[in-house]
Amino acid sequence: MMKLHDIKKKLTGRGAFQAILHTSAANLLIMVLSTLTSIVTARMFGVVGKGELSAILFWPTLLSGLVSFGLPTSLIFNMRTNAGHATEYVRAGFLFQIPVSLIVGIVTWIYLPLWLGQYSDAVVEVARWYTVMTLPMLLAVNLLAALTQSMDKFSLYNGLRLYVPLSNLAGLLVLWGIGKLTISYASFAYCATSLMVIVWTLYKLRRELSFNWIKRMDGLVYKALFGYGGRVFGVELLGTLYGQCDKLIILSLLRPKDFGLYTVVYALSRVFNVVQMAISNVIFPKVTGMDKDKIIATVGRAFRLSFLLMTAAVIPGMIIGRFLLGLLFGAQFLEAGNAFYLLSLECILGGGSWILASSFNAMGRPGLVVIRQAVALSITVGLFFVFTPLYGLNGIAFALLLGAVIRIVITIAAMRVIFKVRIADILFDKDDFRFLFKRLTRSMPS
Repeated sequence: MMKLHDIKKKLTGRGAFQAILHTSAANLLIMVLSTLTSIVTARMFGVVGKGELSAILFWPTLLSGLVSFGLPTSLIFNMRTNAGHATEYVRAGFLFQIPVSLIVGIVTWIYLPLWLGQYSDAVVEVARWYTVMTLPMLLAVNLLAALTQSMDKFSLYNGLRLYVPLSNLAGLLVLWGIGKLTISYASFAYCATSLMVIVWTLYKLRRELSFNWIKRMDGLVYKALFGYGGRVFGVELLGTLYGQCDKLIILSLLRPKDFGLYTVVYALSRVFNVVQMAISNVIFPKVTGMDKDKIIATVGRAFRLSFLLMTAAVIPGMIIGRFLLGLLFGAQFLEAGNAFYLLSLECILGGGSWILASSFNAMGRPGLVVIRQAVALSITVGLFFVFTPLYGLNGIAFALLLGAVIRIVITIAAMRVIFKVRIADILFDKDDFRFLFKRLTRSMPS
């Protein structure tokens, strides 16, 4: 019989399997917390109020992706491949974000009312302040997350990601308890609790960040950090646009009520991406620096096993999800049930394509992913303008599903052409189940 100490050691190790396991658990908890938060805001504010709050919270998330310049991913890559300049990379990344936050904040303050023309002046004003204050914090969170990943501090990485939604929910419950749960106060609570988590993370990393922040920077550090960042930024920029353009379309063409419905079913559908997202977060820093064959074998196996697991879970999950949609959020949200089904399928396909795409980034070939994202984005945006006027939210969800199919087909084709990998080997390997069984038995008592 395996001793308790041995079981704990297997589950708390620092290997890739344990990191994926822990990150999957963190993703599941984050999903639960996000769902609970969504339930609270949907019940308290109604469909229209939920849409208004979601519109306020949307902009910092979008903008932080648009102006990241690939620095988080570049930080991981350079710290893994050239650890001798680790502190220089960290310093350059953080200092660069200061003027970026100022410039983007000013532009946002001026032009945000144009995008929120269908919303009240009060909502627009809150959105302005929230975006200006939260954007620099989200940029810092992204860099801190990358720093913890590159240092294999996945416990801290998961804590950083987990405590933000946890503290957000706690803040909302406090406001509800004292009778002050309004859209403006809720926005302030999101901002304040995020700041608290950042301070906690900086404290945990105080030793790693204890260096001279103002000394002259080595030009080679900038060249390496922004060189790779510039190459991968195209991938991340297109990924951000692909992930957020649906919401931009809704903000521009549809009503606040539609945005409220969509944000609920979209968040609920992301539960099918728990495992795949964990793998994507762990696999890139783990395989970077390996030889090509090892990268392809590791990424391919992660893709196949996760895709099989989530495909098996999607049908019962969609049935249960629709039931929960009416039970937890209210009957008024059931009109978005068909969109939930389509988004659930899109989630699995999209998550699988990102796992495969990590092989290109790990081998320093992010340009291939840029091409994939550009093609898929252009087609998907075109489909938005075709299907949204005809079918509303269902049209947006259907366009996203078609876009996910295009991405995964392009990714597999690129691996076949560039890496000479047989398509059959990407999709199936009989040794996968033996590998999974072996890993599971190592982590369980005999």
